[in-house]
Amino acid sequence: QVQLVESGGGLVQAGGSLRLSCAASGTIFRIDFMGWYRQAPGNQRELVASITTGGSTYADSVKGRFSISRDNAKNTMYLQMNSLKLEDTAVYYCLVKAASYSYTNQNNYWGQGTQVTVSS
Repeated sequence: QVQLVESGGGLVQAGGSLRLSCAASGTIFRIDFMGWYRQAPGNQRELVASITTGGSTYADSVKGRFSISRDNAKNTMYLQMNSLKLEDTAVYYCLVKAASYSYTNQNNYWGQGTQVTVSS
């Protein structure tokens, strides 16, 4: 009922910047949570940043370098990544927790993932 499309990944040199986007479409009544996760080879998926009506949170490893934002009119979330480091290399996934109707509970929806590779 809700589809997510991610874009913006790629190859960048250390110190560079990228901006990821996650656009939600379909039957959406309410979005309660939007977040970016990442998973590097051999590692567990970890929360990078999240945004709700109450504010945003960041993993300690990205504070001061990454910025999460949201365009409610477009149901789109962004992750501006600056001063990228080699250790930021991972597949980045967006997670949206949304309800399709006023009378339904929220469900979790994952994006397809986008590769971010930081080179030296």
